[in-house]
Amino acid sequence: MKIVYSLGGSLLADQDRDGLLRYANELKELAKEHRIYVVVGGGRYARKYIEKARDLKVSEAFCDMIGINISKVNAILLMAALGDDAAMLPEDYFEAAQTSAPGKVVVMGGVALGQTTDAVSALLAELVKADRLVIATNVDGVFSADPNVDPSAKKYDHMTPKKLVQIAMMTEMKAGSKSAIDPLAAKIIERSSIPTAVVNGRELENLKRGAMGGHQGTEIRSK
Repeated sequence: MKIVYSLGGSLLADQDRDGLLRYANELKELAKEHRIYVVVGGGRYARKYIEKARDLKVSEAFCDMIGINISKVNAILLMAALGDDAAMLPEDYFEAAQTSAPGKVVVMGGVALGQTTDAVSALLAELVKADRLVIATNVDGVFSADPNVDPSAKKYDHMTPKKLVQIAMMTEMKAGSKSAIDPLAAKIIERSSIPTAVVNGRELENLKRGAMGGHQGTEIRSK
């Protein structure tokens, strides 16, 4: 199988040495039998610096640049934990596809202005014809509203890509936006019918379950 992960930056940034190695070891085990690609987000550190930049009255494109660079720092951190099992850090989608090799984990950060790392992972999944896209975040799946703001928000166990797009369109398209999935990523999932799982990445076993089944997050399929 070809599996693309979108890994929230805060999932890694909040880990100590042992925590980082646990994530790395889980990915190494998966890479023994599958082609693994990981797109790492900027997380809370990106949001922190983006807010500082906004206070300086810079453009959203400038803020995007900050997010891209911090996501690459997080990607390099994961590569350090992976050691020799990490492929060289690719700069774009085609390089990521070409870098893939048996037993290696391809790790990358952001690529282009205006694209979240969710969108990057969806585009990469589309390019390499991935069997699964797993979006590992810090919530339990896709909700009808932000569960941190609205306690009555409903979690969806299953949904179609069309429904995902409807919910994602309520997300504000700004650098550092905090949501389970963004509108561009949702549209890419819809147009290519990419089988996708949105799971809580703080539970390490969800990396495997999101790909193989048995997760408690949100499953997104056309049928």
